[in-house]
Amino acid sequence: MINKNSPLPIYYQLEEQIKSLIEKGELKPGDVIPSEREYAEKYEISRMTVRQAINKLVNDGYLYRKKGSGTFVSEKKIEQALQGLTSFTEDMKARGMIPTSELLHFEMIPATVQIAKELQINEHSPVYEIKRIRLADGVPMALETNHISANLVKGLTEEIISQSLYQYIEEKLKLTIGEATQEIESSISSLTEANYLKVKKGAPILLIRRKTYLSDGTPLEVVQSSYRADRYKFIINMKR
Repeated sequence: MINKNSPLPIYYQLEEQIKSLIEKGELKPGDVIPSEREYAEKYEISRMTVRQAINKLVNDGYLYRKKGSGTFVSEKKIEQALQGLTSFTEDMKARGMIPTSELLHFEMIPATVQIAKELQINEHSPVYEIKRIRLADGVPMALETNHISANLVKGLTEEIISQSLYQYIEEKLKLTIGEATQEIESSISSLTEANYLKVKKGAPILLIRRKTYLSDGTPLEVVQSSYRADRYKFIINMKR
């Protein structure tokens, strides 16, 4: 219920009430919520107040609007803690989801000046270029491009990269993956990214650039990924 005598703003009370129903599973992904008019009449509050609550929930990713159809409950975002180096496959399996990849491009190319510099190899040295769509339970999550030195990681095939690349590197090649540096920034999807990720052009995405090293400090890979911001979020635990 809405307590109009509470010091808490009415829009905030409504926002928390809807959010609670979503988190308890009483409102499920894909469910349509009541209209602004219905909420306003039910609680005897203004539509402007209702709109303020719903706008906040849309901005926070709990709801989304579909023109001409109403406002719906969003799919729950996948959370990834930014501590510990894991692969996409490992992350999804840890959440009880089925990870798959759709291979878009796989070939050996000569290293550009920039890639050679980052992998600390000679310009024009052979590198694998791998472009994949990463999916969880069949839903596109990220568009990913890897560059890996072919002289360091030998014998890659389409079959191997359709599984877990890190597992192959560690178990078959006996290389020890040590650490990575990762940069994250917000952006909007290009037409290409939108098509692959099944979102609208201009939808928010998270651009992630990771450089991974072996335990001896040798650069292993450079990865650039575009993650759907409506399905993915990162969590950082910080201690003083």
